[in-house]
Amino acid sequence: MRQRVAVIDFETNGITPGRDCRATEIGVAIVEDGRVVGRFQSLMNAGVWVPPMIEQLTGISNAMLRAAPPAHEVMREAARFVGDTPLAAHNASFDRKFWDHELSLLGLARRQDFACTLLLSRRLLPQAPDHKLGTLTRWAKLPDAGRAHRALADAEMAANLLLLLGDTLQRQFHLPDIDHALLCKLQKVTAAKVKPYLLDLQSRQVG
Repeated sequence: MRQRVAVIDFETNGITPGRDCRATEIGVAIVEDGRVVGRFQSLMNAGVWVPPMIEQLTGISNAMLRAAPPAHEVMREAARFVGDTPLAAHNASFDRKFWDHELSLLGLARRQDFACTLLLSRRLLPQAPDHKLGTLTRWAKLPDAGRAHRALADAEMAANLLLLLGDTLQRQFHLPDIDHALLCKLQKVTAAKVKPYLLDLQSRQVG
């Protein structure tokens, strides 16, 4: 996959963004020409409390967040880093709502779509034991990016998975051009219709 894509991951203190539920860390891995070419990571202090269960899961403590830069500064920098680059995430519905919420607090709005490596892996890697990011990373023998449930490590794992999914499409269906727009279309196709959809696309591209 040659196209530039920004793969993002958030750590948060809950599941639904709002006044008391915010992002606590962001990681971004930029992929281009089949490899990771750029990285951005920062803790972000939004003035929210992290419950003990989440602190244990992520290793991100309330003390760490008190010393972190303000969330609005981090998100403004992250938005500049990403720019208009197409976006991707594992379980993108989660990261998309936090990305959109944090941008909205800056008076900004997302212009590009999200590709979801979770949805795509369910369609292209049905033989995997399950489609959790850690499981897929181990099963496919992708590079170990570091501690799971930290934003940059998870973003890099999702970036490596995105590249694997692109390679899988090229290898199995001989498609000459795998781009972000195709991935966004493919993730909306039901699993049962993925193969016919790709075979039809292959015949049209070859023809």
